[in-house]
Amino acid sequence: MTHYAFAKDGNNKSNRNGGCAAFWPPLKVQPGQVAMGVWSIVKRADGSRQWAYDGMPLYIFSKDKKPGQAMGDGFKGVWHIARP
Repeated sequence: MTHYAFAKDGNNKSNRNGGCAAFWPPLKVQPGQVAMGVWSIVKRADGSRQWAYDGMPLYIFSKDKKPGQAMGDGFKGVWHIARP
């Protein structure tokens, strides 16, 4: 699925929680996965962990239903496809 970054997030800090996280789910870290290189792990307010790329927390968009869809790109001017 397409990964997104939120322009108002801080470096290694997610500002999207609660209901927003249902619409823009964080890219969750699975058990056994470890950070490496530019990939880091952010601890969320609820204690869960999410992936970040070069310090930017990553999300998926709930309306993207198939791989390759990018319906969230440019959403409200603050959501953009995360590109290396």
